[in-house]
Amino acid sequence: MTMQGIQAAAQSSGGILYLMALLLLVALTVIIERGWYLWRVLTQGTQLIKEVTGVHKVSKEAFEALVVQHPDLPHAKVLEAALQHDLEHDFDRISDKLEESVMREAPHVDRFLWVLDTIVTLAPLMGLLGTIIGMFNAFQVLGDVSNSPTKVTGGVAEALLATACGLFIAILGLVALNGLNNRVRVIMHQMETLKMMLLNRLYPHYHESYEEQKKVLAGVRARSVA
Repeated sequence: MTMQGIQAAAQSSGGILYLMALLLLVALTVIIERGWYLWRVLTQGTQLIKEVTGVHKVSKEAFEALVVQHPDLPHAKVLEAALQHDLEHDFDRISDKLEESVMREAPHVDRFLWVLDTIVTLAPLMGLLGTIIGMFNAFQVLGDVSNSPTKVTGGVAEALLATACGLFIAILGLVALNGLNNRVRVIMHQMETLKMMLLNRLYPHYHESYEEQKKVLAGVRARSVA
């Protein structure tokens, strides 16, 4: 189809095709931006998990170094939450704090995906609306006996173009949305895994330190009483 034909189809659809072109632009922007961001987070998150795996006990300095190495990762917020906990907090309270940090980062991970989800639903409906408007124009041409049948069929073809464009945008967006949602799921699983790794490594370390501090304090108190 020539450029003039596309312009004629856009006018026949009541300008719906122009709006659909805008939807396509927004969808491509979200796909590219989120795809790049989630790929980077997933790759660096995998590297971070590997750095923590196999370490039974680590110091605060080691985790602070990991935070410095990966400052933009949502995983780093979980590390920071682990570093900020108090030695007097029990296991459940520390676990709740880490879970809170994971939940706080979830909206940042799947940000803008609702836009793509909306476009996937909206594009076919807008295409159908454009086709209906185009059909009205085609029937108006049909009402004029001086017009040839080919002009009528050409108007119908132009009207159907809106539906085809809507389906194309929806299919493209749906495939991309499923892929991005899968990456989000893997990243959230990484953060949950990191949370458990921190609990298994940090809590025994600090718990033992706290028990030692209590023993020392009890000894000091006993000597002071004596």
